[in-house]
Formats: sequence, C-alpha cells, structure tokens
Amino acid sequence: MLTISGALVIFVITLVVSLYGLYRSQAVIERSLFRPYWLLRRQEYATVITSGFVHADMMHLLLNMMTFYFFAFPLERFIGTVRFLVLYFAGLVLSHVGTYFKHRGNPQYASLGASGAISAVLFAYIVFFPDSSLFIIPIPVPIPAPLFAVAYLAYSWYSARNPTGRINHDAHLNGALTGLVFVALTAPGAYGRLLDLVSG
Repeated sequence: MLTISGALVIFVITLVVSLYGLYRSQAVIERSLFRPYWLLRRQEYATVITSGFVHADMMHLLLNMMTFYFFAFPLERFIGTVRFLVLYFAGLVLSHVGTYFKHRGNPQYASLGASGAISAVLFAYIVFFPDSSLFIIPIPVPIPAPLFAVAYLAYSWYSARNPTGRINHDAHLNGALTGLVFVALTAPGAYGRLLDLVSG
C-alpha cells in the first residue's frame, strides 16, 4: 500500500510557496504574514498557518529546510505520519502564542517562517535520538544533534534581540517547548534514554 510522507508534502509545499513568493509574487508573502494586531480585528486566523510556508529570503529558507531535511524525515519514520503532522502543526500554531501577546498592540508588526514548527521537530527528535549527529558542509566533523539544537536556539535568541526583517525568531523557543511537551505526552519513556545518556 502506497503511503504519502507528510514531511515530504510539507517540504515540497514550503519550497514551492516560498520560492514563488520570493521570486514571482511578493503578494503571496504579504497575504501570508502573521500580524498579531490584526489577527482578531480582521479575523486573519489562517495566517497562523500560512506564515509558516513563506520565508524572508533564500538564506532563511535554506536554513529552515536544511534543518527540516535532517530531522523531520527520520522522525516521521519513527513516530508515524499522523503523530508527525500533529507535532508539526502544533509547533507551528503554538509558537505564535508568545508572538501574539508580545506584539498584539503593534499594528506594524508582521512575521513569517516555519521556525517554530521546525524547532518542535528538532527538539522532539533529540529526545528520541539524543546520541545522533549530523554533517554540515563545510564542517569536517560530525555535530552532535543536542549541540546543534543549542546552537540553533542561541542563534534564535541573539536574532530575537537583534531583529531584522520579518523572521519570527521569538517562535523558536515556544516551538522547542512544544516539541518537548509533545514527547512527554505521547512517549514519556523516551526521556529515560536521554537522562541515561546525560547521567552516564
């Protein structure tokens, strides 16, 4: 029986929509932006989702899609497509909560990017596979996944304090917490191996 990979569908749609918005129609990006001030006033509820499928520039898109590629596909194979999709979209939606309360009084603020959802995937993956590592060109040595996650959050924290463009760096932390809570609720035993690795 043919099964469709949820990660692959998200990956392809994100690439297509982001590239189309960046190089063919800026209006696609403008319509997709998450604007906390207008969320309730104009009932722009769909932007909680659509903002996760557009990106600010090629570097933003490449960083997110590289992280997604390394972690989302093996995680989906491990936990199954349905649970993966629940995790991804929970991360996408819940990562906007902090942004909403922080900027709901600012009519000029708008944000985009899949970083919150990808953070959820990244941190859930690390709980399940705490001893994994990855290679990133041009770094010639494997990078432990937990170290990559810490660096990812450190970059997000720095970028949130020094914002440029419309990238929602604040979403990274809420996304990470969503991933950790998701594992605690759906597979609490996974934390045992993580604790064994840390204590050992």
